[in-house]
Amino acid sequence: MKYLDKSILDLLKKGGFVLYARHGQATVGGDQPNLNFQDCFTQRNLSEVGRREAIYFGQMLRYLQIPISSPIVVSPFCRTIETAQLAFPYAHIQIDPMGYEIYKLGGNIPIVEKTNILSNLQSMLERTPPQGMNQVIIAHSFPESVGLGGITNMGMVIVKPKGPGNGYEIIKKLTLEELPLLGSSSN
Repeated sequence: MKYLDKSILDLLKKGGFVLYARHGQATVGGDQPNLNFQDCFTQRNLSEVGRREAIYFGQMLRYLQIPISSPIVVSPFCRTIETAQLAFPYAHIQIDPMGYEIYKLGGNIPIVEKTNILSNLQSMLERTPPQGMNQVIIAHSFPESVGLGGITNMGMVIVKPKGPGNGYEIIKKLTLEELPLLGSSSN
């Protein structure tokens, strides 16, 4: 399917895509060795800039009239949950442990575990959203040339699922600053 012939925004308005976004900017430092998903003090959390990015992200999707299905799928980290709550204040949020698996790709893990995580990611990205809707996933960036690759803070990867077992296609990667450009005709 050719996506350059038509405006990406027109396609998004018809639905059928997975919008995989990285959380907003987090505080400096790292997650604690005693990481506990129920204790935000053991994690990096959204900075004030990250909170503003999350709100803006949600506002832009609404302004561009991109239909989003509920629930919003998030990683179990406080920064991804807060990003979703700020971006989509009225949506149901569903925590998916797959987000933690994606986070682990950035560490030193056995190749077998990495292969399993990427296989599970593929299954997740092959699922077609409800008719006329787009599925939002808010999680983490990937190491370069792994999975969806590096993603900027609150950046988004537009993915076209091809159905279970058939893979997916990356349509476009956008930074938060590029998101409003979807509304222009220069796509």
